[in-house]
Amino acid sequence: MKALVLGGGAGTRLRPITHTRAKQLVPVANKPILFYGLEAIAAAGIVEVGVVVGETAAEIREAVGDGSAWGLKVTYLAQEAPLGLAHAVLIARHFLGDDDFVMYLGDNMLAHDLRRHVEGFGGGDAALLLLKRVDDPRRFGVVELDAGGRVVRLVEKPAVPPSDLALVGVYVFSAAVHEAVAAIEPSDRGELEITDAIQWLVDRGRPVRSKLLEGWWVDTGKWTPLLEANRLVLETVARDMAGDVDADSRVEGRVVLERGARLVRSHVRGPAVIGAGTELVDAYVGPFTAVGRRCRVVRSEIEHSVVMDDSRVIDVGRIADSLLGDHVEVTRSEQRPRATRLLLGDHSQVDLGS
Repeated sequence: MKALVLGGGAGTRLRPITHTRAKQLVPVANKPILFYGLEAIAAAGIVEVGVVVGETAAEIREAVGDGSAWGLKVTYLAQEAPLGLAHAVLIARHFLGDDDFVMYLGDNMLAHDLRRHVEGFGGGDAALLLLKRVDDPRRFGVVELDAGGRVVRLVEKPAVPPSDLALVGVYVFSAAVHEAVAAIEPSDRGELEITDAIQWLVDRGRPVRSKLLEGWWVDTGKWTPLLEANRLVLETVARDMAGDVDADSRVEGRVVLERGARLVRSHVRGPAVIGAGTELVDAYVGPFTAVGRRCRVVRSEIEHSVVMDDSRVIDVGRIADSLLGDHVEVTRSEQRPRATRLLLGDHSQVDLGS
């Protein structure tokens, strides 16, 4: 079995963070989202992986390399534009050959044993879909099952959903899907929809099964869900104190203090991760916070947030529920008259509180 990982897409819903990075490389608990998927694929015993890349191909290639860090053999497949999930399968035809394969969205975050999922595939199956019950199915591809649990209908982002069962972005396909993606037409969005390809298989009597995801799943395409994914992953970390803690600092709970990180008269309450080379001085970092590498936090408090690499947070009081990109500076000026001064890119969000 092979794997097809989708690493294209512009990540418009995460701007301005994705103005300067691929959405699949936004960190969760100080690790790029894409890496979690690659780890799951490797743990499932899959070796050959095709990574579909678009305009951020150079970044993805630099981060992933040849895949050997995970014991994988990675082949990069260029997609000229984000023309749909089925289009990604179409352009990957030569790489996939006639092998069964897992298709995995590169910005997916979920708690699931992929090995068990792929081991359940076979016996003439054309597709196996992973589903999750959601509160608002209108935002997703939705599946309708018959009384026997067989897939009978799929609808992409329906105004009136036929069920609350959403596709979570992990699929297993046989070579039968290639005939389907070649047969369908672009949707009203101008994309080749994977839901249409699967429906094509269903309509022709090809066996399409589903499994219900019992663990959590987060669509990381927006700011708030990304913070939720960060929280869920941090819930699983084990305490690891490789950095330096002075006598006037305090560390509580499950905290990862990476090598070269330094606490000076500071308090960290886990679960939290503090990246290598980061310095906290007279600072507080609260639960569900990931601070990246080479950051500096001074006389400030941060909680339930993600701070990416090489950022500075100095004398700003308390920050919560926030997402700060690389090389961000948040400081408080001593100049008078006092005023809030901002330099913000497109799609920025600022809540100055009371």
